[in-house]
Amino acid sequence: MIQFPELFEQRTRAILGDEYTLLQEALQTPPPVSVRVNSKQSGYQPSLTKVPWSKGGYYLDQRPVFTLDPLLHAGIYYVQEASSMFLEEVVRQLAPDAHRVLDLCAAPGGKSTLLSELLPDALLVSNEIVRSRAMILAENLIKWGNPSLVVSNNAPSDFRATPGFFDLMVVDAPCSGEGMFRKDEGAVAEWSPANVQQCSLRQQQLLTDAWDALAEGGILIYSTCTFNREENEESVAFIREQLGAELLTVDISAFEGIVFSGSGYRFYPHRIQGEGFFIAALRKTSTAPSPNRMKMDIRKLNLKPATQFTNALVPADAFRVYDDNTLVFALPRQWNDEILFLRLRLNCLVAGVQLAERKGNDLIPAHQLALSKNLNTEQFSGTEVDLTTALLYLKREAISLPDAPKGYVRICYNGHTLGWVKNLGNRSNNLYPQHWRIRMNL
Repeated sequence: MIQFPELFEQRTRAILGDEYTLLQEALQTPPPVSVRVNSKQSGYQPSLTKVPWSKGGYYLDQRPVFTLDPLLHAGIYYVQEASSMFLEEVVRQLAPDAHRVLDLCAAPGGKSTLLSELLPDALLVSNEIVRSRAMILAENLIKWGNPSLVVSNNAPSDFRATPGFFDLMVVDAPCSGEGMFRKDEGAVAEWSPANVQQCSLRQQQLLTDAWDALAEGGILIYSTCTFNREENEESVAFIREQLGAELLTVDISAFEGIVFSGSGYRFYPHRIQGEGFFIAALRKTSTAPSPNRMKMDIRKLNLKPATQFTNALVPADAFRVYDDNTLVFALPRQWNDEILFLRLRLNCLVAGVQLAERKGNDLIPAHQLALSKNLNTEQFSGTEVDLTTALLYLKREAISLPDAPKGYVRICYNGHTLGWVKNLGNRSNNLYPQHWRIRMNL
């Protein structure tokens, strides 16, 4: 049984009144398990129980060993907490036509993959300040497979170099994590009023640092996974009064159990099937700095038009393909100038679709190409494997493919690409990324 800090109980009871007992009981129960399905699959439906506010969200009856499911590694679904999927409904109602989107605190990638799914034609910049977490973010977005993508490893203040660039900014702020207590007992042990206050100040600082990147009239969606007012309603008040924004409302009449607090929407585990969550939407009313003109000295990027892998994606005429002497990569033509602009101003881990890596005189097809929704499958042979072989491949162990063609071959499981091997006939070189490999024993 989870023991909650006495001060947490007092503070949360002040918010909920007699309902606090129901919350306390709910936090002693097993958390629900939910996933969100990628549109790059067809016919995959993990259960019949839908998350009411997410088109691709489903509840599972029990938690499987996700690590040992090749479909997870193929990017066919993402394991995401159900309450946080409400971002989908907020964007659908308030920003369905957003075209330059920043997810400021994006790791591990749940909200970014959701944004990528919901706004597939938008340019999505997914950022994470911590390098190790940014690498995980990049992995999850590569698996999701959309091309109009930048993954950056920057501090919020770095986005002052992109004034007025974004029309939608999502800030899922680092918080005290009260809403995740039943999933993370470490959050219970670390909780204190001082930590709550520290989180609140940190949230205000990162919002201030990144504010100039949002265009005037642009929409900010702010969220936390905590219950207290300091990190929720008081942060919204700070945005409105100090940064300059007006509160927007969302129609929640179709969703039973969500509570509007006057400044945002609260999700309680005793009212909905999910964890504790808060989300608010605001429109920026303060003046934004003039956007930088995207005049760029392309010579600084050391790029030239590629001569190979130019038909690796479909439709080919929707992409511009570049070679920087180390990598061959493709940028969606509609976002070509914007992505090059961001490459000059941010620390980009991913920009567009990496197609191949140069090693000596050889070009090795990139893992991101294998998982791209735009992969030209007619250009690259694939071979179907069973579950055992798929898991061996994902562990980066040797596999034998006697019936597969020689050369670079896509490894497929249930019709979905997992990655590349170089098949030599009597053996094959496993090209699955070393740092992505499964470490769990089979």
